Amino acid sequence: MSRTTRRTFSLSMLAFLAACGSPQQPRKFQRYDGPPITQIQVNKGQRRMHLLSGANVVRSYDISLGFQPVGHKQFEGDGKTPEGVYFIDRFNPRSRFHLSAGINYPNERDRAFAAAHGRDPGGDIFIHGRGPEGNNLFPRQRDWTAGCIAVSDAEMEEIYAAIQIRTPVVILP
Repeated sequence: MSRTTRRTFSLSMLAFLAACGSPQQPRKFQRYDGPPITQIQVNKGQRRMHLLSGANVVRSYDISLGFQPVGHKQFEGDGKTPEGVYFIDRFNPRSRFHLSAGINYPNERDRAFAAAHGRDPGGDIFIHGRGPEGNNLFPRQRDWTAGCIAVSDAEMEEIYAAIQIRTPVVILP
């Protein structure tokens, strides 16, 4: 067998084995081709989050909140999910909660309130999937995050694809 023939045969066998040897992994990153998402609305009391395009609800999700869900987040470790108007300010494709999109909490008002009480406002508030940790807690414990908004991993894949930096996040009591 010539060198070229052996190389072609080897490459063909590798392609065959790659195609047949293991099941395909689910896609973590999806494409979104729907209407532009202009706002995320979170209703803490109803445990629902809506993706909006203008005034139209494009998609809705059941959510989990911080382990002390009633009231506005004020201090680090209080277990509350913020309330008010925020924005998506970052994405984390390597989140321990599958995928996550950061919310710009604390804002200036949140920092000023915490400082007036000699406390830290906390931070690192995200919309995220459950990941292994959340899957172990949910549904036995509905609200289990440190103040974040959690959805299933599959739902987070949809959300991650649909939203952009600076998407407004309106969090209602």
